[in-house]
Amino acid sequence: MDGSAMIEWIVIILVLIGTSMSLLSSFGMLRLPDVYNRAHATTKSATLGILSILLGAFIYFLFTHGVSSIRLLLGIVFVFFTAPVAGHLIIRSAHRYGSPLSPISVQDDLQKLLDEQAIEDDEKVRPIEAES
Repeated sequence: MDGSAMIEWIVIILVLIGTSMSLLSSFGMLRLPDVYNRAHATTKSATLGILSILLGAFIYFLFTHGVSSIRLLLGIVFVFFTAPVAGHLIIRSAHRYGSPLSPISVQDDLQKLLDEQAIEDDEKVRPIEAES
């Protein structure tokens, strides 16, 4: 087995991992009970799927054609940083909107934090009473 065949196998494995992770993400969108679990499935598995496909494409072009694509590297970095942040913001806005948790959910840690923050904000806004 020569070097180019090994590179092709590495690329094939990365692309297959990426497509299976993306497929798993789509099953998560269909099967999971609430918006929080669905957003978790899409941000985690779809991000890993896209990153492995882009990494496979980068390795293929680097070792087969001798071209290092800055666009692929920027795509990898961009997806790696923006997809989890976007998922977090979607989940947080759904929670603030009042989207219900599924009945199988055990606890709501974000609600506790928001309640504590609301109490602190009320204390900051409350006017100082004049001493008599």
